[in-house]
Amino acid sequence: MAISQLALFNPADEAETYHNSGRHGFFSVLAQWPTGKRQSSYPLSEMATVLSMVDTSRDTWITQAEFMRPNRRVVNLLRLGLLFVDIDTYKMSWAQGRTPEALAAAINYFCQQEGIPEPSFMVYSGRGIQAKWLLEGTLPRAALPRWNACQKHLVSKLSSLGADPAAKDASRVLRLVNTVNTKSGNICRVVSVLERDGAPIRYNFEYLAEMLLPVARWDIEKQRQTKAEQKLQLLPGGRQSNLRGFSGRQLAWDRLEDLRKLDELRGGLAEGERMRHLFWRINFLLLSGATNSTQMYHEAAALATEISPAWSYRSQELMTLYSKAKQYEAGEKVSFGGKEFSPLYTPKNDTLINLFQITDEEQRQLKTIISKNEALERRRARDRKRDEERRRAAGAVERDVYEANSLTKQKPWEVLGMSRAKWYRLGKPSGSETTPSPITCHGQMAAKSA
Repeated sequence: MAISQLALFNPADEAETYHNSGRHGFFSVLAQWPTGKRQSSYPLSEMATVLSMVDTSRDTWITQAEFMRPNRRVVNLLRLGLLFVDIDTYKMSWAQGRTPEALAAAINYFCQQEGIPEPSFMVYSGRGIQAKWLLEGTLPRAALPRWNACQKHLVSKLSSLGADPAAKDASRVLRLVNTVNTKSGNICRVVSVLERDGAPIRYNFEYLAEMLLPVARWDIEKQRQTKAEQKLQLLPGGRQSNLRGFSGRQLAWDRLEDLRKLDELRGGLAEGERMRHLFWRINFLLLSGATNSTQMYHEAAALATEISPAWSYRSQELMTLYSKAKQYEAGEKVSFGGKEFSPLYTPKNDTLINLFQITDEEQRQLKTIISKNEALERRRARDRKRDEERRRAAGAVERDVYEANSLTKQKPWEVLGMSRAKWYRLGKPSGSETTPSPITCHGQMAAKSA
């Protein structure tokens, strides 16, 4: 691998490193017009055409993630193909007077010294640097909490260079290459590429997580296997930078997904149920760390449209949740019964099951909102599967395979025209062992004729 200054990417080339026009999904482009910013969303299959028609004299941004609907709200996230950091070098004294290439070289050097994997490539945004780490393949929406955790730690590690803490969410747009930054008059362009086999290097996400997160994924699994779950449970309330916080954010995201699945299973929601669903979905979205109070109402609008496109919900009914989100972000706690809790709601599963009247059959198709009985059944099923895998690994034969090869199934005595008892008396002969030779047959025939 070597760092090289490759020929400038065109917009489609740069976007194709983390978007794939052959996949299903949508991307969005945001452009600055005299009347304000305008955003449009398009199918990925149209990306090359759309980007070739961009007016490069306007400030233009593009989404870094892909979405399942033509809307870049995080609740519509479909997949992610990179990590990124927007570094505002123009605000930092260390960066004054340096060329874009020198800024990129300094960032690479800092990463080397701090044990951070070097960016796959960097884009000069006209005033700062957009550093991007491409992934091998893509991450599904279910992995968003882990992706968010990596983003948070990556921004934290690069904060001394000017990393923007507000530019780390999955719905973020970053400047499109070959377009102008009207604040500086400079053109956005790729200024550094870390190559492997002639292309920007791609990283395994698990490797990046190991390098960035305080606890690696396999450490989590090992602790779970040793029944140390109590060490991993969320301490309710506030932002957490450790493993417990990550576990709680994953639970909140999975609960949001379960409520969306419940809507799907029921074929839609009655009008009287919609606000309850929207309230709890936003609550869990906030707890997951995927959004914040600033973006809350935008996400609520997207979720409301998902629940019912024609539904005009009353945003005032979310005011209480907005206040609690502000308290949560400030790290405040609520005291009750001598204990401290998150200002946001952290209900037990039984509470949610009763609130939404979730049946046993529906629970079987959910991930986290399940009763103790359903959880026990799943645990037993996992134990049975694990035991079967262990037996196979030890050389045990599956029952159906064993029975298919058993003598009772094959019945070789019938093929030889004898009884089972005689076949055993003769020592379980095969067909070749019981077939008489031509000489023997001829001798027997001669004796009979005499």
